[in-house]
Amino acid sequence: MRFMMIVKANQDTEAGKMPEEEMLAAMARYNEEMTNAGVLLDGVGLQPSSKGARIRFHGDQRTVVDGPFTESKELIAGYWMIQVKSRDEAIMWAKRAPNPHGEGKDTHIELRQVFELEDFGESQAIERHRKLERQYGEKRTQA
Repeated sequence: MRFMMIVKANQDTEAGKMPEEEMLAAMARYNEEMTNAGVLLDGVGLQPSSKGARIRFHGDQRTVVDGPFTESKELIAGYWMIQVKSRDEAIMWAKRAPNPHGEGKDTHIELRQVFELEDFGESQAIERHRKLERQYGEKRTQA
């Protein structure tokens, strides 16, 4: 099962402040540990919302809203995508993470299980998704 570990943004990440060397080293050790254990699929930090945009859907209309976004409690600073055997294992890995905003600071990592294609049953649309998944999986391995 796959889980996304979502790191919430704070004032520093929204200001574009880069992590200290000590934090970068701690994250590298953690990422290496997860890689060696075979659970890390992907993980990145995100640029501040000031460099982003939101596409608002209203019926068939699309509206682009440029960042920054003021609802900082809802913003994401980065994520890890992991593949583990259980929710308990995902929680164990999340608890082992270095505090993303620095020790002594309040933050949290949100843990969300990813839907797998098998969760949706069988249909032509799901078979089409499987085909696409194989195609972009091949592209990832070629990169």
